[in-house]
Amino acid sequence: MSPLPRPATTPAQYPPFVAPELAGAPSRHVLDDRFARRHTYLRISLTERCSLRCVYCMPAAGVDLTPKAHLLDPDEMLRIATAFVDAGVNKIRLTGGEPAVRKDLVDVVAALDGLRPRGLDEISITSNGLALAKKLPALQAAGLDRLNVSLDTLEREKFNTLTRRDALPKVLETIDQALGLGLPLKVNCVLMRGTNEDEVLDFAAMTAARPLDVRFIEYMPFDGNRWEEQKIVPYAELLAELKGAHPEVEPVVTHAHDVARTWRLPGAAGTVSFIASMTQPFCAGCNRLRLTADGSLKVCLFGDSEVSLRDALRGGASDAQLMDLVSMALGRKHAQHAGAPAAPSPPPHPASSPPAPLPARAPPPPHRRPPPPR
Repeated sequence: MSPLPRPATTPAQYPPFVAPELAGAPSRHVLDDRFARRHTYLRISLTERCSLRCVYCMPAAGVDLTPKAHLLDPDEMLRIATAFVDAGVNKIRLTGGEPAVRKDLVDVVAALDGLRPRGLDEISITSNGLALAKKLPALQAAGLDRLNVSLDTLEREKFNTLTRRDALPKVLETIDQALGLGLPLKVNCVLMRGTNEDEVLDFAAMTAARPLDVRFIEYMPFDGNRWEEQKIVPYAELLAELKGAHPEVEPVVTHAHDVARTWRLPGAAGTVSFIASMTQPFCAGCNRLRLTADGSLKVCLFGDSEVSLRDALRGGASDAQLMDLVSMALGRKHAQHAGAPAAPSPPPHPASSPPAPLPARAPPPPHRRPPPPR
């Protein structure tokens, strides 16, 4: 990918990188934290911009955007991604904001596809689906392996209320296009009591003839989304409703790092999953890192702590020095979300193979800024 024009920088903006003192640091893999969790999954936010204004994600007026000069350009993003893959990351997910607002999205995927000989196994995208349908064939040809589409209602009027946009037909078109291309597809649905919990069985019915995974996500607190605990629809309640309608629903075996608990309706082509981040957290199997659009590394979505890889990169840091910063950040990662007090441990999923347990957490405080899409 050709570099974007970059404004001239001064030493005051990006001073020469000075390597941190690592003497006496514990000997561990660069992608391991102090709880022996290896982080092989990198989520890269390509932009802070989004074409929706979902009520659980951001205020109606949107959020203040970072000046363009402070965002990673494509070559910087690729260099950081390459350093992570060389260190052991084998899965990259592109998020936003909304990644499809990037005109160079196909080029970004193609550039990441070039990292496969270095160990990258999977490239995926999380999108709201509004502007993606026509781009999917080119994205698949460029190397896209999987797609997640965020969809919180199957009712057009309710969609308009939740997202502040009348665009449900475009999202459904993207879902149909992805299935037609044979792309593995997940549909992410954030449930909010009094809003869309009455659609659980309708969403589950989508899996009967379609080979997709519908994932119900517990409502989480973020700045500006007017989060209230009573809006949470807990996993246990949802599973009871699903079993009530489909007594023969069966658990599906998943890997240790899977954040979802997955079930299959009798004879269904697809699956139904639950991400119980509030009532049954999954920190023990966390293998995720997040790179924001402005080049900051977050080792936990539920914490405010960040390390600027952009500043280090523009200050002259080598790839090895960038990974030293990553290792130091992982060395400070907590056992559970942002170091919150422990809560009672949840029961295991019948078909899961969970890693060694870590303390669960109490509900986290609201985040400092809206998260990347799911």
